[in-house]
Amino acid sequence: MKPAPIELFYWSTPNGWKISIMLEECRLPYVVRPINIGKGEQFDPAFLAIAPNNRIPAIVDPDGPGGRPISIFESGAILQYLGRKTGKLYPTDERKRVEVEQWLMWQMGGLGPMAGQAHHFRQYAREQVPYAIKRYTDEVNRLYGVMNRRLADRPFLAGAYSIADIACIGWTSRHERQGQDLADFPHVKRWLDTLLARPAVARGMALAAEAATAVDMTDPAVQALLFGQRAR
Repeated sequence: MKPAPIELFYWSTPNGWKISIMLEECRLPYVVRPINIGKGEQFDPAFLAIAPNNRIPAIVDPDGPGGRPISIFESGAILQYLGRKTGKLYPTDERKRVEVEQWLMWQMGGLGPMAGQAHHFRQYAREQVPYAIKRYTDEVNRLYGVMNRRLADRPFLAGAYSIADIACIGWTSRHERQGQDLADFPHVKRWLDTLLARPAVARGMALAAEAATAVDMTDPAVQALLFGQRAR
């Protein structure tokens, strides 16, 4: 009997790509449940029951631990879960696993949030805030420097290709939006070119791309949904 497909609650963003790429790399069956963040579908009660932080991506695996369904939100947690489930791209050896985990957390706590802020202030903010633009552009530049040094003597962040690399692909692919020139970071460029040439990465990043590009991020109504949220 074929396993039931994993439900992927998704929109075509750097965080969404982490999971679509991982599912493609692991050759797991999945179905896409689009969550149009430009229309506020991330606030739907049914989605919030799965992802209480009202952010994509999230998954529901009908064949979870003990043979019971499990829902998971937060892209890093999903990557770790899928790695454990399949035994792929997430080593079981403790030393190798720690090597992967520290770079995964580096992305989750550093590269992703800082690049996201650079995107916001460089492209979407309704008013130009020079200090914020410089602050986040410079911090992303620092992080690219960290990655460049790391990749100087190894092909991937943790030595072998892993979920740590998958976590970083989407953000670095948008380096121009962050004010970065990969000519300044040749090892990052080599790494990114290698990953973008992988068929599973290409499939994962192409998933529903047409729908996402139809969202006008400069539309005040869309910005009201995405930016400046408060507890409510």
